[in-house]
Formats: sequence, C-alpha cells, structure tokens
Amino acid sequence: MGVSVYPSATAMVWPGEGHAHEAVAVPGVRLAPGDVLVEVELATVCGSDIHTVLGHRQAPAPLVLGHEQVGRVIALGRGGARTTDGQRVSLGERVVWSVAVPCGRCARCRRGLPQRCLSLQKYGHERMRRGWELSGGFATHTHILDGTPLVRVPEDIPAEVLAPASCGTATVAAALEAAGEIVPLDGALVLIAGAGMLGLTAAAMAVEAGARVVVSDPLPERRDAVLAFGASGVADPSAAAGSPTGLAAVLAKVGGRVPAPTVALELSGNPAAVRSLLGAIDVGGVLVLVGSVSPGPEPGIVPEQLVRRLLTIRGVHNYAPRHLEQAVAFLVQNWRSYPFAEQVGETFPLEAVDRALAVTTHPRVGVRP
Repeated sequence: MGVSVYPSATAMVWPGEGHAHEAVAVPGVRLAPGDVLVEVELATVCGSDIHTVLGHRQAPAPLVLGHEQVGRVIALGRGGARTTDGQRVSLGERVVWSVAVPCGRCARCRRGLPQRCLSLQKYGHERMRRGWELSGGFATHTHILDGTPLVRVPEDIPAEVLAPASCGTATVAAALEAAGEIVPLDGALVLIAGAGMLGLTAAAMAVEAGARVVVSDPLPERRDAVLAFGASGVADPSAAAGSPTGLAAVLAKVGGRVPAPTVALELSGNPAAVRSLLGAIDVGGVLVLVGSVSPGPEPGIVPEQLVRRLLTIRGVHNYAPRHLEQAVAFLVQNWRSYPFAEQVGETFPLEAVDRALAVTTHPRVGVRP
C-alpha cells in the first residue's frame, strides 16, 4: 500500500566513515501487509552508533543509524499489525519496537532465539535500500517491517525514558533473565562492571528484583550517578590494592559475611573487567557477558577454575520480544523512582545528528525530528 508523506519524510543518511550525514527526502513509502509507518518522537544515541561512525565497528553504508526511539503510528499496511501481546495496533498509538526483525520460521527462531535469526534484519544496522529507506531511528519516520515486535507505551511517560527501551533497557532485561536462570536475583549480591546507560539500568532493575548491587567504573561521575539507581556501593577498578574504594573493600562492606557476588554482569566490554569479575564471583556464581561485542584480546579464562568453582558464563546479544515487554513494564512501574529522564543530557534537532554523535558526556543524547 502506497503512503504519501507531506512534508516528505527525511532520513539522515551516514555515507561512511569520515563523512557527515546527509539528509534524504522520502516522499512516499510502500507498506507491505503487516508493515507500520511510525512518526519518530525522539531517538537516543546508543554507544554502537558512535562506534560505527568512528570506524570501530563495521557497518554497511549508506546507512540510517539509530535503533533506540519512540514514536506514533501514522499508517498501517493491509491487514494491520499487532503488538507482542496480540492486540491490534491502532493509528495514533505511541509505540516502541525491537531493534531486530526475526523471520519467525528458521531453526533459530523455532529454538526460541529470534534475536539470532538466520535472516535477521536490524534497525539502524542495515544498508539503506530502495523500498526500506526509513530503516533507522535518525529520521522523521521509521518504516516498521512486518514481524517486528511492537509494544504499546503510555502517553504520560517522557520520551527520554522510553526511547532507550528498544536497546539498553531490553538488553538489560535479557541479561538479568540469563543470570536469574542460574542464580535467583532476590537476595543476591550482584556485581556490575560499567556504569553507562546499561549499568544504571541494570542496577535499578536488579534492586527492584531484590538484589544488593555493587557497581565498578573508573569514572567518578559515573560512580556517583549509579548511586541514584539503587547501588549499595561503588568501586574504582583503578584503585590500589587495599584502598577503601577498591573492589574488594566495597564488596566486603556491602556483602558482609558473604562478600563474594553470586551474579556478575559485564557491560563495559573491557577485557580487564571480564577477568576482574570472573575472579570475584563466588562458587556456583554466574557471569553474564554483554559488552564484549567487538574482537579483542582473550580474557585468559582458566577452565580448571570454571570446573572447581562451578561457574557459569553466559553471553547475551540482542534480546527476544519478551525482553522488550519486560523493559517497558519496568519503566512504566519505576520511571518515577529513578532519574532515567535525566540521563538524556542534551537533545539535538535531526539535522544536527553529527553533533549529537560527538557528545560523550552523558549516558544518552537525544535526537528530536
């Protein structure tokens, strides 16, 4: 079904490393059955967007970046669409959508791993192509493909709270589920490496699940920020041995008689953090790796230690539709209890997306069409 957009939809297209974004007008969209056209209210800049433009990760160009956003439905393909809970999508509804579009039919989808679908497509990660020009969040509109998990969101929650749900919040939900399948979070001592947006979110979600949380991060401003998200203690990984701000001292203070955490989440991607967490977790504990998404040095894992200490290491990449549901449910219930909205430090107009990508002083930066 052809849909004309007036004024024309605009996508900010990244031509490749070393080049500024270019505005491309998209006056018309062809919606296949089940597709949805959404007007973007606010997008936020994820760390992977920054890594892409800096050349730290490979990406096909030209590309419409952005995969954290919230928007409003303005057109539906023939037959309409449904949210993840089976409800029909209506025009005018406010929604968030998954970063990943699974096929729902391949062997991995049937195994319950739609986030690693054999024909996976991802918003903000695919080369711009004819028929799917509005394929990322850094645009006035996004063309949502049939099969994309959609979740309805309330009108009273700020867009700054909701936009990161599509990546940061849902990824944390997947990581905590992976940990909770091995060690119950209620009553656990949880150690988190990295106090960026994922670390802040993980602290709050773990606390709401009944855990005590210690967060390790080298930046003092990040350590201060995570205390507002429920962390019981913060550690400086660069502190000298025996320092009161070092990891061992903080874990002893928070953990009491059992200072070794049973759950550890690595959200920074730093190989040194992987080694530190692996050495810190208790017998029978679980380490969930989330941040290690780029090639790097091997962390030096000793199999004998895994065996004798009965350890579990799990990897989390992307997330399943239920995790997006969990992310939205968490934000709906808890957004007033934690300063999520304040983590979007600056907001730029769409045409200034290059300036937005250059800002690294806040957990998130907004792009508002």
